[in-house]
Amino acid sequence: MYSYKNLTTIKPYTRRAKIKHIHRTILTTVIAVSATLSSAAWADKLPGEGITVQPIQSTIAEETFQTLIVNKAMQALGYTVKGTKEVSYNVAYTSIAAGDATYLADNWNPSHKAKYEAAGGDEKFYHKGEYVTNAGQGYLIDKKTADKYNITNIAQLKDPEIAKLFDVNGDGTADLTGCTPGWGCEAVIEHQLDTFGLRETVTHNQGNYAAIIADTITRYNKGDSIVYYTWVPYWVSGVLVPGKDVVWLEVPFSSLPGERKNVDTTQSNGKDYGFQMNTMRIVANKKFADANPAAAKLFSLMKLSVNDISAENGMMATGANTPKDINAHADGWIKAHQKQFDTWIEAAKKAAM
Repeated sequence: MYSYKNLTTIKPYTRRAKIKHIHRTILTTVIAVSATLSSAAWADKLPGEGITVQPIQSTIAEETFQTLIVNKAMQALGYTVKGTKEVSYNVAYTSIAAGDATYLADNWNPSHKAKYEAAGGDEKFYHKGEYVTNAGQGYLIDKKTADKYNITNIAQLKDPEIAKLFDVNGDGTADLTGCTPGWGCEAVIEHQLDTFGLRETVTHNQGNYAAIIADTITRYNKGDSIVYYTWVPYWVSGVLVPGKDVVWLEVPFSSLPGERKNVDTTQSNGKDYGFQMNTMRIVANKKFADANPAAAKLFSLMKLSVNDISAENGMMATGANTPKDINAHADGWIKAHQKQFDTWIEAAKKAAM
């Protein structure tokens, strides 16, 4: 180590050279230390720092759980996540396309295909990966009535005598607990009522699904015959258990509206329940995804089981349905799947480098 005291014993020229050498050494050391500190600071910097995102979801409370898990993953990447806005699906897609919202965790594919395309399709949206798979839909009736009258197919409700079994208000038609307008499933039901010749014997009851399915379950508990539409994952199938309390009805043949008119809806078990098996994808604003490779990577990797969603929805149905409760459910899921969650975050961070 040099000291300024030794410099008094050497010649002036040499002393000046020594001072320059010391200054160069100190400067080099400072630069090296600064570079090390900068690298460390960069390594600690999260890709989402300084960026605010706006999640969006439908008004279906049971979709909050999966949305929160995405929100919490985004926060782990450093993004500032605003409170989730609840809107209709149509508004959700147009808002994301316009950049007024950032992402939707519940893009039902192919049920929402028309909405997706109408709002701009692949030019406006980013979607890669499948967040939730094996999301089914269809018609069910109570098992007691199914067994007694050997009802296995929705087309059997063309028979006025069979339809009357499910009549609630005395008008002679079967009261089908149906799909809320704007969800996408209502278009399939309306199409099939016409195609299968059920318009005269079946009434499609629509409205607040949570309210009308609650009434349906009440009637079931009283011993009444019921016919209803539902989907998985959702809590209803935890209360009215298929195969035990209720049975799925097949359709006479595959028939979907619009561009999907030639789609075969037969499932892998050989049964045709009238609806395509869906996946739920995370759909984001394309410009945001292009500018944020960490978020894009995260969206492509995340996976959530339909059984986990149904279990959480079941907790909601039994009273644990406040925002605090649902937030706790999401935190609990992450804790139980911490290794998987951390793998998503680390892969997303690497994508931003």
